[in-house]
Amino acid sequence: MKKLLLRVPEITLLFWVVKTLSTTVGETGADFLSSSLGLGLSITSLLMGGLLVVSLLIQFKWKRYVPASYWTVVVLMSIVGTLISDLLVDTMGVSLVTLSIIFTIAMLAGFAVWYKSEKTLSIHSIDTAKREMYYWIIILLAFALGTGVGDLISEGLDLGYSVALLIFAAAIAIVAFGFFVLKMNAVLSFWLAFILTRPLGASLGDFMTQPVSVGGLGLGMINVNDLFFFIIAGTIIYMTIKQKRMLSLKKVKYVPGKHE
Repeated sequence: MKKLLLRVPEITLLFWVVKTLSTTVGETGADFLSSSLGLGLSITSLLMGGLLVVSLLIQFKWKRYVPASYWTVVVLMSIVGTLISDLLVDTMGVSLVTLSIIFTIAMLAGFAVWYKSEKTLSIHSIDTAKREMYYWIIILLAFALGTGVGDLISEGLDLGYSVALLIFAAAIAIVAFGFFVLKMNAVLSFWLAFILTRPLGASLGDFMTQPVSVGGLGLGMINVNDLFFFIIAGTIIYMTIKQKRMLSLKKVKYVPGKHE
């Protein structure tokens, strides 16, 4: 029964699919709002930051994982993480190298504080508001870091979006090999993959939306956003239905006086 009290989802293939698509939407969505709609980085950041705060307040009210609430926070964090990176680089003139170093140090510090407080970094232990708070802080830092690293590889080093996409896909494949074949630590494997899916998703978004003349597919931000939002929404509906069925089965199987 404890699994139902966790505030985060089980780590399945669907988790990684939705997580990657969410990071892609974060990249393309932030660019669409700030550039295509002409809102600008500052106004877009305020709007998305406000929505993120509201979504987090709702998320923390739940005592268990709720797909719609959880993934709404993930998408908004992805957008805000992208905006933070863009603000620092485009508005404040911070270099992509400096940005990547700063957020790497900040994220490692976040892990250190979390571990010192809770003695674990396992996603399977996130069953309190305090642990969930550490979790979301790390995710926001990872999203901002991933945006910077993705831009550094594709634009800063001028390797192109397709090459950046292949680099991060290969890095995730190496982590998967380490986990499944070499039996690498599960917690370390999860966080490495989690961090790498951000620049993977960002590179995927850039590759699909950027013009052909600069190495993209030129599919357009609106088309890519609509497609990925549809897939994400459909998957969340499926997860919600599946979770409700599991809860119903638990209630049916429950026998008073006995442990499940």
